[in-house]
Amino acid sequence: MVFIGGPRQVGKTTLAQLLGQNFDAPTYLNWDNRSHRRAILDQQWAPETDLLVFDELHKYARWKSHIKGVWDTRQHGARAIVTGSSRLDLFRRGGDSLLGRSHFYRLHPFSLRELDDARVFPFPSAQPDLLFDRGGSQLDVLFKFGGFPEPLLAASERVLRRWQRERFDRIFREDIRETEIVRALSQVELLGSLLPARVAAPLSVKSLSEDLEASPPTVKTWLNLLARNYYIFRVPPYHRRLERALKKESKYFLWDWSEVEDEAARFENMVAAHLLKFCHFFTDSHGIAVDLYYFRDQQKREVDFLVVWENEPWFAVECKLSAPRKFTNLNYFADKLNLDQRYCVTLSDQYNYQDKRSGVRVVPAKRFLMALI
Repeated sequence: MVFIGGPRQVGKTTLAQLLGQNFDAPTYLNWDNRSHRRAILDQQWAPETDLLVFDELHKYARWKSHIKGVWDTRQHGARAIVTGSSRLDLFRRGGDSLLGRSHFYRLHPFSLRELDDARVFPFPSAQPDLLFDRGGSQLDVLFKFGGFPEPLLAASERVLRRWQRERFDRIFREDIRETEIVRALSQVELLGSLLPARVAAPLSVKSLSEDLEASPPTVKTWLNLLARNYYIFRVPPYHRRLERALKKESKYFLWDWSEVEDEAARFENMVAAHLLKFCHFFTDSHGIAVDLYYFRDQQKREVDFLVVWENEPWFAVECKLSAPRKFTNLNYFADKLNLDQRYCVTLSDQYNYQDKRSGVRVVPAKRFLMALI
């Protein structure tokens, strides 16, 4: 089986249906459809079916044992695709009843490379080199409208505003309510409305708890809830081999960076989303542990991102609207970890050079993002 997880309206259903076109007799069943729901529970579909697509199955509380039974009694050679979000991601980690029966892939919003270039990323036997040999032409529209298909392809501010409102309501008033036990849904919704203004900075749970009039442990639980439902994602601080580095305060970013109003924070969010997709590509497709962190210490020195390959620091990234004159913090942390690859990524396309004094590669975002996935 293949599990496809990801944010609401990112294209999971469309992808599953497109994959079904490669089969002779696919069967598509959506848990939200009453007749489809009965067919799923009764396991009634055409005997010649060679691909079963179960959409939104995570909303069924006992989906895991049910899908295991379906898979173990399937027709020989039949395949299955299961799509979903919070429960699908959560329960696949618990227990081993699906071990050896499934692979899990996370579907992300569109990246710059997907919009501009359909080249297949080669299988990496070791840390691949990032090649900045071409620039993407769709950066401006991606930055403004985000990577979700509907507003991105429409490229309309009216469509974007309407879509953002509808998606927010569906996440908080449908998805979370249907799949989670939450007593204070209005406070969780308030938390969601506060987060876009706090993107790109270490998040103070204490400050949020005061604003929400809830305890810090409760706020942490709500943040995990929003992460499970693909509204936000977490970037933790990196502290190995670093003295006086922060260990607790994480950064949180939105899956839909178009919600962030501040230009600098939105740019950092967009780069974070591309880097996370890059990391998930190696993990989901090739089984290589690639993770995303950031740097910050007690002297408030900070660098936006660090990518770690199999527990070894790989490259560091600082995001700027335009190129700074100095790279003090970036070089400080990179020197501590003996990092040769250190990048300053700029939204402006006017800066593209290697700083000889520091070794920092200054590269426009339209080139840097094209080197990812």
